[in-house]
Order: sequence, then structure tokens, then C-alpha cells
Amino acid sequence: MRNSDTVWVFGYGSLMWRPDFKYLNFGQASINGWSRRFWQGSTDHRGVPGAPGRVVTLVETPDACCGGMAYEIDRKVAVEAFGELDRREIQGYQRQTVQIQMSNRAINDGVVYIAMENNPHYLGDCGLPDIAVQIAQAAGPSGSNWDYVRRLGEALRDLDIVDKHVFEVEVQVARLVRGRYSEHH
Repeated sequence: MRNSDTVWVFGYGSLMWRPDFKYLNFGQASINGWSRRFWQGSTDHRGVPGAPGRVVTLVETPDACCGGMAYEIDRKVAVEAFGELDRREIQGYQRQTVQIQMSNRAINDGVVYIAMENNPHYLGDCGLPDIAVQIAQAAGPSGSNWDYVRRLGEALRDLDIVDKHVFEVEVQVARLVRGRYSEHH
């Protein structure tokens, strides 16, 4: 297949372990100039209205590199795939075109979903302790916010990707969840 017959999608959050669309090929990849942060609110998946969870978005960071997974989609099914992704990422995420660097050093133009600061669910940075408390308490239709953080941490470790922000949030939330569990047992 020629490159123009396909489109690439970069996943840096739950798309890393649950793509939920048909793809031809996938691989570890990264994008430059972006950092992954738990700054997007979620009332549709990992929280509820009035008690939002926090999920990752990308924040422009000039010298950063964000590792994740890239999925190659046949253009014949791209409309269907993007329809599913648009529904999944409906709460504040927008498609952006980026250059995706594959682990074999090939560079592909692709699409990534980013929640920008101007969306109504954007929570921004309130410091790691407060982010951790909010995540430890949140749950929504897709499960607990803690489960999302844990699965993201596992996906990153499986790919040998070091993400200090994610791992620090994971450690703090784990401490809070363990403390809450031990208080009740």
C-alpha cells in the first residue's frame, strides 16, 4: 500500500492499550515538542458532572518528546475510525496534525487528539498533590480514574517510556488509594 492510502494516528493515553478501531499496522512512536499531562477533566469516562476525573492531554513543551503508539489506518475505513475516535474524544479534544517519529526513525504525518486550554473541561495544573486527590476520588462510566492512571503507567513501562509526570501522579494516587483501603479494613 502506498503511504497516501493510509493515515496515522498517535495515541498517548488510553489509545495505547485500547485503540478500538481497525488498523493495518502499529508501532511505538513519539512526537516532539509536547508533554503528557493530567490536565484535562473527564465527566464522560473517568468522572461525572460535578466530580470530574483527570485524563491526559498534551501541552506544548519545546524541548520535550512524548512517547506513545502510532496506528496506521486504511483511508477506506478512516472515516469510520475517526467517527469512533471523535465520539470517544468528544469532551474537549481536537484533532491536530503532527509529525510522528516511529521507533525505526521513519517520520509520518499523522493525527493526534489534544485537549486545548480553551475547552470547558480543561482543568490545567493545580499541583501534583491536588491532581492525585482528585484522581483517587473519581470514577465514571469507563471505570475508576485510578484504573486509568495505573493502566497508562503499565503501558508506558511495557514500552520502556519514562514519563516523570505520569509516574509521579501514579505513585501519589497509589499511596492515597492504599491509605483509603487500609482505613476501611
